[in-house]
Amino acid sequence: MTILKSMTRRALMGIAGAAMMTSMMPAAGFAQDVTIPIIVKDTTSFYWQIVLAGARAAGKDLGVSVPELGAQSESDINGQISILENAVAGKPAAVVISPTEFKALGKPIDEAAKSVPIIGIDSSADSKAFTSFLTTDNVQGGRIAADGLAAAIKEATGKEEGEIAIITSLPGVGSLDQRHEGFMEQIKAKYPGLKVVADKYADGQATTGLNMMTDLITANPNLVGVFASNLIMAQGVGQAIAENKLGDKIKVIGFDSDEKTVGFLKEGVLAGLVVQDPYRMGYDGVKTALAVSKGEKVETFVDTGANLVTKANMAEPKIDALLNPKVN
Repeated sequence: MTILKSMTRRALMGIAGAAMMTSMMPAAGFAQDVTIPIIVKDTTSFYWQIVLAGARAAGKDLGVSVPELGAQSESDINGQISILENAVAGKPAAVVISPTEFKALGKPIDEAAKSVPIIGIDSSADSKAFTSFLTTDNVQGGRIAADGLAAAIKEATGKEEGEIAIITSLPGVGSLDQRHEGFMEQIKAKYPGLKVVADKYADGQATTGLNMMTDLITANPNLVGVFASNLIMAQGVGQAIAENKLGDKIKVIGFDSDEKTVGFLKEGVLAGLVVQDPYRMGYDGVKTALAVSKGEKVETFVDTGANLVTKANMAEPKIDALLNPKVN
């Protein structure tokens, strides 16, 4: 059985479709007998690299070995299940995980929790076995996006009216479903003049978001707004808006940030970004896992917060820290 402490930075696991994983070898001075793996959805995504950076910093501060694990795509559900099973087999003190898919990860997490404490971050799963869960209130995040989109449309047109769309990266992902729920509820409750004319689901690829947005532009000439509910979709939708020079006509609110989407925000391609605190999720996830492994009492749910970032407030110190986290 693979021992977590000996994993290389890019170790290939040939189980259930070969998932690529990353791991940090314990630095000198780390408590070799305390290992807390963190399993993210996609090690190649900037968002998840921020989460891993937070976890890495916690490991260093707390003297804990924190193997950094994850598949190379959020759609690799079987890969993440295999990674979880192998991580648990290494008998760590606890495991921190962000489940890729709500239903599919439920039973694997139930099974894992029979052996070690499981700390959830970011996205939930169909399981009640999490000892603690740290995440953005994604329903509220969806509401924030709806308010931001309505405000941007009003600023551009003078009224909160018109045709809008929502593009979701993948179906069945807990956090994305909750953002969708909050957005749709807020639009219905507060903005009767905004009509959702398209509700699309992609496949987790930015190019798909680009193609979907391009098709929407053609099919809906009166479109005034779009909510792209995660980083990958914000990249693709933003690219379509940029290529068609429609930033003034179609207002887009994205979710999460990286260099590309922040650039789009500065250029006026995107009207706003709902930004979480992934660094905190990673850091506090490991911190909470260590506390649980010591038998300490922890909160069962922690809201790590979300903020609407616009061109007007992006230079504020609090917002700047969220947009420019220390990844190394």
